[in-house]
Amino acid sequence: MRYAVVFEQSPNNWSAYVPDLPGCVAAGDTREETEALIREAVALHVESLLAHHEPVPTPEAWTGTVEVPETITAS
Repeated sequence: MRYAVVFEQSPNNWSAYVPDLPGCVAAGDTREETEALIREAVALHVESLLAHHEPVPTPEAWTGTVEVPETITAS
């Protein structure tokens, strides 16, 4: 299964979360570190759901981008 992951950069670190797996989050110093950590977090999250006989959510979230005119963002 492939889950959508949202990565966010702050001034001090990176974080990530999986919309389809509430509570599945990770943070690291770099995007690469955060990507490795969220991959591990997803695996552990799914393993925990299975171990507790809970349903594993099917991936439903998807990502995309929206472009806005530069005149709006150049204020």
